[in-house]
Amino acid sequence: MRSWSQALLCWYAAHRRDLPWRGHPDPYAVWVSEIMLQQTRVTAARPYFERFLRRFPTVDTLAAAPVADVLKHWEGLGYYSRARNLQTAAREIVARHSSRIPASAAALAQLPGIGPYTAAAIASICFHEPVPVVDGNVARVFSRYLGWTDDFRKLPARRKLAVWLQPHIMAVACPGDFNQAMMELGALACLPHTPLCDQCPLATACHAHCTGTQEKFPVRPAHKSVPTRHACAVVIRRRGRLLLVQRREQGLLGGFWELPGGETKRKPDARTAATAVKSQTGLIVSDLSANGMIEHVFSHFRLQLVLFAAGGSAGRLRANARARWVHAAALVHLLFSTAHRRALQLCIAATRKPRQ
Repeated sequence: MRSWSQALLCWYAAHRRDLPWRGHPDPYAVWVSEIMLQQTRVTAARPYFERFLRRFPTVDTLAAAPVADVLKHWEGLGYYSRARNLQTAAREIVARHSSRIPASAAALAQLPGIGPYTAAAIASICFHEPVPVVDGNVARVFSRYLGWTDDFRKLPARRKLAVWLQPHIMAVACPGDFNQAMMELGALACLPHTPLCDQCPLATACHAHCTGTQEKFPVRPAHKSVPTRHACAVVIRRRGRLLLVQRREQGLLGGFWELPGGETKRKPDARTAATAVKSQTGLIVSDLSANGMIEHVFSHFRLQLVLFAAGGSAGRLRANARARWVHAAALVHLLFSTAHRRALQLCIAATRKPRQ
């Protein structure tokens, strides 16, 4: 009788997806893909991966690039600390490892932005080290298979599963395929909802399948609601240019450009927006009209961004304001968060509508 690991590897050989980072000869490419796939679906990451590798084909080119350029090529993927850590780690690899990516999971885990899962993935796929990965897909597959009720969002549960998987990965010839097979099974068959058990090579011995309790695994504690933050964004034009402000380098979305306004204590009205713009830039804006609202969910809060268009403005920019007037053609070269990129598109589209 075949072991479950042999059955899994046979399934993987027949069903694996053709992805640009699979079978790539350069560990750098695998590393970039693994960082992108943190918090991002494969379909969303794929075009970013290909563009990123064209612009930064090696560790050295990534290390030497301006950080704004790196973030611009990450724009839209979100969780921008991933890109910052990726470049910081690249510079460390150049300086301390002669531009060679470390070959062991232990050494990889010392680099910024590389945790146990990512280190195990790179080490096993690129350097054949038999160290198991435990990501969300793997936790879902084996919480169902084993009937474990642990909270796999927490490190002790992930370590427990890694210990259980260790002898199994030690027994196969290709640790990288073993890890990718587990992740692929979670992505293609052992789905979060309505799993395709008839396509799963582990179904006959799976606790959840045999007991009809697939939807109960993995166990999830009560969901905590995320707080809502309010902000305003104001479109201000002068002589064919648009006013933008730049966030400070430290903090969330550091260095990004956005429309003037900023966070407010409650849902802003026109008066609140005008006050926020004056405080931020020194300009006095008038005839503010509402232009809609955008909601965007971050990892730990929900942002409600209320949009306004200014009919006019007076005064000069404050000397220390991080602001500048920008022609529309130059917007594509600047770095924006997803919420403010959507705000720009919405407000610009509104100004193009013909008057009734």
